[in-house]
Amino acid sequence: MACCNPLNALPTAGAAERCSATAAARPEGAPAPPPVVEVRIDRKAFADPATGRERLILDRVAFDLLAAEFVALVGPSGCGKSTLLQIVAGLDLVFRGGIHWPGTRDGCHPSLGYCFQNPRLLPWLSLRANIDLVLDNPAAQAERIDGLLRTMGLVEVGHFPANRLSVGMQRRAALARAFAPAPRLLLMDEPFVSLDAPTAAQLRGLLLDLCAAQRPTVIFVTHDLREATLLADRVLFLCAPPSRVIGMAEVGIPRARRRDEPLVAARHAVLDALFQELYQPLKPG
Repeated sequence: MACCNPLNALPTAGAAERCSATAAARPEGAPAPPPVVEVRIDRKAFADPATGRERLILDRVAFDLLAAEFVALVGPSGCGKSTLLQIVAGLDLVFRGGIHWPGTRDGCHPSLGYCFQNPRLLPWLSLRANIDLVLDNPAAQAERIDGLLRTMGLVEVGHFPANRLSVGMQRRAALARAFAPAPRLLLMDEPFVSLDAPTAAQLRGLLLDLCAAQRPTVIFVTHDLREATLLADRVLFLCAPPSRVIGMAEVGIPRARRRDEPLVAARHAVLDALFQELYQPLKPG
């Protein structure tokens, strides 16, 4: 898969509506709220283990995220989507650029939640203990975590060792753990990949419910454009390395209507046409 020439921006459906809704929520004359995070990655490279030569992965990637916004990252395998998440989370500091948090009181990153491709549960601990690990004071938050487990349908297996849970239960437990600290920013790296269709659909529904209740800002990595259409407010398209943002589209579906299958299908068709245009194979000559 190859990408077309980089574009600075693309016409977006729903952008005017989003701007109008944001403005309507503010008192007249009040300044626009700052973004939660400003991502500026000028250069990220890895050394080739065989030759020692640098391989440029991310090149001038820049975007902002507003409070409670759900942004999906789409792009070919190996384009650096997971690396980008690790940089935003502060797990990878070896890059040129900066991650800025103007929406926080002290300019430091807000509380984070992270969902990986693999659930990464400690197999010898119970499901509940795996969640408690990410909390500073689990006892003080026990009632809220009980409610989270009820939402996930995991109350009856909370005392089970993680390695005795089904794959679907492990993914639900990982989702519960990501939401347990009530994060302001949630990073999700293909959390529903390789699941059967009914289980993945159930987890997407749970994610929509939890986002409605807690309203975190979300960066969601996926290869599934329909999944991005169903979940996201905005989709960013990355090209093959050296990767940069080559397109952006507002999804334009109100969150209350994300389960409206005909509406999702219609918007997916529009985004898929854009996808095909952006990632069309390069023609010889």
